[in-house]
Amino acid sequence: MTNTIKTEDLPGLAGQTMEPSDWLEITQERVNQFADATNDHQFIHVKPLKAKLTPFGGTIAHGFLSLSLITYLMRENAPVPEGLKMTINYGSDKVRYIAPVRVGKRIRAVQKIAEVTEKKPGQWLVKTDVTIEIDGEDKPALIAEILMMHFV
Repeated sequence: MTNTIKTEDLPGLAGQTMEPSDWLEITQERVNQFADATNDHQFIHVKPLKAKLTPFGGTIAHGFLSLSLITYLMRENAPVPEGLKMTINYGSDKVRYIAPVRVGKRIRAVQKIAEVTEKKPGQWLVKTDVTIEIDGEDKPALIAEILMMHFV
């Protein structure tokens, strides 16, 4: 779903919480592909039998995998200014990993717009507080302050 808004309405979004994204299942295949892409083959991610003997009880997603899925999960309900030319990832101010994401679990993003600043004419910096929730669990996978720059 695209949530198109007028550019001049961007600042008024500060403090608003968007609808949660759809759930996304974290599969062993996705974890293995991430391990291959990053050369991080630690057994807690890619060796189900060995990982089963840990306190996690099985394989878990890389923290950076969960973090990297934020832009995908956010885009479903993030506000999009009219006339948008592009949006770039501008960084993050804080990331905290709270709970592991076990393979087979589903995650989703809940985003609250924290700040909106026009840095230059047509360049809008949006700071969003993002929580990655784990289906059926009390603690989130992570919380992060994500910065995106919109060019309109």
